[in-house]
Amino acid sequence: MSLYTMQQIIEAAEQKGAKISDIALEMESKESGLSAEEIKKRMYSNYAVMKDSVSNGISQVIPSVSGLTGGEGYRLWQERDKGLSGETILSAASRAMAVSNVNASMGKIVAAPTAGSCGIIPGVLMTVGERLGKSDEEIAESLITTAVVGKVIAQNATLAGAEGGCQAECGAASAMAAAAAVELSGGTPSQAGDAAAIAMKGVMGLVCDPVAGLVEVPCIKRNSFGAAQAILAADMAISGIKSVIPVDEVIKAMGEVGHAMPVELRETSMGGLAATSTGRALEEKLVKKE
Repeated sequence: MSLYTMQQIIEAAEQKGAKISDIALEMESKESGLSAEEIKKRMYSNYAVMKDSVSNGISQVIPSVSGLTGGEGYRLWQERDKGLSGETILSAASRAMAVSNVNASMGKIVAAPTAGSCGIIPGVLMTVGERLGKSDEEIAESLITTAVVGKVIAQNATLAGAEGGCQAECGAASAMAAAAAVELSGGTPSQAGDAAAIAMKGVMGLVCDPVAGLVEVPCIKRNSFGAAQAILAADMAISGIKSVIPVDEVIKAMGEVGHAMPVELRETSMGGLAATSTGRALEEKLVKKE
């Protein structure tokens, strides 16, 4: 029952009157030999790690090992009920940066789909789940939707910044989170696909340019933007706004754009922000510190 495109998965779900996560669970069970309950148990375990990393990052200033960053998630969390963006967006953005802070301090996170984009999915799903009054079990099961979207992206494009730029990491995570947010909100499989496409289009062409080769600057802040973007994409899709370009074509285009990028803009720290005078100065400072 291997399905390799979002359209195949969406059609299968709609024909059965099911959710994307139901189809994904059935697919994974057949391919892995694990029962549905065993797969769900793994997702509950992953979600528990996500919750812990969020809690750690929003409750204290955690400096990174390099000293370049620390406390971004904590600081924004303190202002989430005061900011211009609204509490939902700020809560998701705070949580996303909090997880990235934990990652930069060598704490335990779930690479979803990568370490550099690890905050987006927990930031979005915890916040949307909280807003909708969903249980931990329901939120954890929505991770199955993120997983199948990520699998399709990996099969038809890439999830690696070194291969496709940050559009492949934060862009993919944002698309995965947007689809799951739609499902948690009671949206249709087609709307979930539209949300994934809209989210990914928002960062098409985004380069991967980590300062000093560390997934801190600008990665931590990009996680916050990816979380906000996923929620906005979900709102658009639920309101009936469709992606003019189908999600599978967006995924394919992302892969092609990534392959067309110069090597300097694909996680080599040879271009973009990493190559600025400040970026180079910070890199030199860290090298001397070692």
